[in-house]
Amino acid sequence: MKVVRKVAWIMLSALLSSALFVQVQAEEGAADYVAYIELKPFVTNFDGGDKLRFLKAEITIQVDQEVANHYINAHKAQIRNDLLFLFAEQTEQDVKGVAAQGILAGKALDVVQKAMIAETGEPQASDLFFTSFVIQ
Repeated sequence: MKVVRKVAWIMLSALLSSALFVQVQAEEGAADYVAYIELKPFVTNFDGGDKLRFLKAEITIQVDQEVANHYINAHKAQIRNDLLFLFAEQTEQDVKGVAAQGILAGKALDVVQKAMIAETGEPQASDLFFTSFVIQ
């Protein structure tokens, strides 16, 4: 009977420690999650003063949760619409130079996060990158 209890105790200990290990791994995996969502290229005109100017931008959105990946993909049409309006209202000074483009990327991230807060209650996007940015 003592042997059975010892074996049962060892098996229970092994089961509990493996369950704890799986829980810790799942929590670490959730903290390490990063995904990138590429949007189709944007082409729009913007205020270039007396000349017609165009902006072409390729954007990648970073998410740090699997559910955020789903929400961003589900609302891509709204995100594209809101970003197109943002880009169309820019002036030449707003897009000229690396610093100005960095500021515009921050505004674009705000637009995406506001859209996601309105739809899901959470910002969902953790960062936004221009992978290509051309003005002419």
